Amino acid sequence: MKRTHHCAQLTAADLGATVSLIGWVDTVRDQGGIVFVDLRDRKGITQIQLEPHENAALGNVVKHLKLESVIGVTGKVIRRPAGTENPALPTGEVEVNATEIEIHNISETPPFPLDDAGGDKVNEDLRLTYRYLDLRRPKMRRNLQVRHRATKSIRDYFDAQEFIEVETPALFKSTPEGAREYLVPSRIHPGQFYALSQSPQQFKQILMVAGVERYFQIARCFRDEDLRADRQMEFTQVDVEASFITREDVHALFEGMLKKVWKDVLGTDIPTPFPRMSFHDAMNRFGVDKPDLRFGLELVDLSETFRNSAFKVFQATVAGGGAVKALNAKSLADLTQGELKNLEEIAKSLGAKGLAFIKVEGGEWKSPIVKFFTEAEKAALAQQLQVEEGDIIFFAAAPWEKACAILGRLRLEAAALLQKRGRLTIRPDDWKFLWVIDFPLMSYDEAENRYVATHHPFTAPVSEDVALLDSNPKAVRGQHYDVVLNGMELGGGSIRIHQPALQKKVFEDVLKIPADVVESRFGYMLKAFTYGAPPHGGIAFGLDRMVALLCGTTSIRDVIAFPKTQKGQDLMAQSPTPVTERQLKELHITTVLPE
Repeated sequence: MKRTHHCAQLTAADLGATVSLIGWVDTVRDQGGIVFVDLRDRKGITQIQLEPHENAALGNVVKHLKLESVIGVTGKVIRRPAGTENPALPTGEVEVNATEIEIHNISETPPFPLDDAGGDKVNEDLRLTYRYLDLRRPKMRRNLQVRHRATKSIRDYFDAQEFIEVETPALFKSTPEGAREYLVPSRIHPGQFYALSQSPQQFKQILMVAGVERYFQIARCFRDEDLRADRQMEFTQVDVEASFITREDVHALFEGMLKKVWKDVLGTDIPTPFPRMSFHDAMNRFGVDKPDLRFGLELVDLSETFRNSAFKVFQATVAGGGAVKALNAKSLADLTQGELKNLEEIAKSLGAKGLAFIKVEGGEWKSPIVKFFTEAEKAALAQQLQVEEGDIIFFAAAPWEKACAILGRLRLEAAALLQKRGRLTIRPDDWKFLWVIDFPLMSYDEAENRYVATHHPFTAPVSEDVALLDSNPKAVRGQHYDVVLNGMELGGGSIRIHQPALQKKVFEDVLKIPADVVESRFGYMLKAFTYGAPPHGGIAFGLDRMVALLCGTTSIRDVIAFPKTQKGQDLMAQSPTPVTERQLKELHITTVLPE
C-alpha cells in the first residue's frame, strides 16, 4: 500500500476521494458495532471508520488492533455526521470509511501513556529507557520540529551574511587547564591520547589566520562536567568567528540572528538593539552576571550608610574593604519558619555566616539587629529600600562579590516565593535580552595562588588596560561579552588576542603557565599568529539551551533526541559499557577500578 495523503491533510475538499494513509493507531473506540480508529503520523490525526459487520476481513483485522501498531488504510473520504465534527483537528470535518487495512507491525502495550499529560507524569528514567516511544508524544515531536526550524534559520541567516560553514576536528589535543576532557587513546601512538573537542575555539582562530574571514559551524562539543537540567556531556554549540570586526559588530550580527530565529520559529518580533550592562553593574544590582530582568527586587549597596555604624558587624566589614548590601523582598514578611530556614541555608552555602533580616509587621521593624541602628540609619534604610508594611529585608556583609552573590541567589528565591503566593507574575514568553560587557579579564584563584582567565586565555584586554597587565591584572577589563535571556546565559564571546607577543605574555607572565607547557599546548597557534593574524572576534552559544527556551522547557534533555541522564548514562542503549580485554590491549590500556 502506498500512502497518498498524510494524516493532517484531508478536508471537505477531498469528499468522495479514495485515499491511502499509513501511521500508528492512536486510539480505538467501538461504538455499537462501528469502530473508530484515530490514525496518527508525523503530521497529525485522521479518524478512520470501520464497519466490521459488513466486511469480514476488516472485522478479523480489528480484533488484533492494538495501540501504537502500524497500519495502512485505504478507503473513501466521507463527511462526519453533524454534531460529531472536531474543530481542534485540521481533518475534523471528515473521516475515512475503510475498505482495506494492512497491518505492518503489531505493537506491544507501551509502558507509559504517549499523550503529553500522561507522559509528563512518568519518571524521566522510564521515558529515557523507551526514548523511541517518548519521542512519539506530541510535545516531544514539536520540540524536534522547533530545533530543526531554529537550526535552519541560523544557517540561512549566516549564509545570507556571507559566512561559510566549516567543520573542525572532534579529535583534538588535551588542554587540561579547561574543563575535564574526554580522552581517546591512540592505537597507533601507544600511550598518547586525543581529547574530544570542548570547543572549536583554537581552530576557528586559525581559520581567521587562514583568511576565511567569516566562519560559522553548528558544532558538537564534549565536556566531562557534572550534569544538570541545562548541561549535557555532549552538546551542540553554534560557533561564529569573523575578522576585522568590533564588539559592536558582533552584537549587531548576533542580534540580527536571534531576531530572525524568534520570528521564524515563534512569529515574535524581538526589539533590537539589546540593552548593555557592565559586569559590575549586573553584580551590584542583581547579584549575578546573568540577571533576569523580568522582575525588579534589585539589590541596594548600604556600605556608606554603615561605614561609621555602631553595629560593628557592618562597620567592620566596610572598614575591611567589604560591602554591606540589602535586598527588600517586597510583601514577603509572611515567610514561614521553614522558608526562612531554607533561605538561611542557601546563604550559608554561599559563604554567609548567617542571614540577618528585618521584618516589617504592624508598623514595627522586627529584628535583633535593629537595636544597633541609629534613627538616621533607619531613615536611610527606609528611603533607600522603599520599606513598606509587609516587607522583609535581607542583609549580606562580606567581600563585595560574595555579598552580591548571596543576595543575588536570595533574589531568585524570593521571586519564586512571590510567584507561589500569586504576588508576582513572570511570563516565560517575556523575552528580556541583555548584553553583559566589561568583564574582568582575570580573576585570582586563591587555591592555585595565581590569576586565571575569566573567560578564556585568548580574550583580548581592553586596549587602554593593557599596561595594567604587569602591575594590576585584576583591574584589566576584557573584551568579553555574554548575551543573557531571562536569567540564562545564551552565549558568550570576545574580541581575541591576535598579536603573538601579547598572547605569549598573557600565557606566561600573567597566567604563569610555564614556557615549555605553553609551547607544547599552544606553540602551533603562536606560530600561526606570526604569519599575519588579522584582528578577529566571535561568539558561541548553546543551541540546546536556546531551543529549550523556545520550547518553554527548563531541561535541555527535552530538546535533545537521545540525551544522557544526570549520571551520564544512555538508558536506552545501556551505555557506557565495559569493553573486552582484547580492545584494551590494542589500545595499550590497563584499567584500575576504585576499591
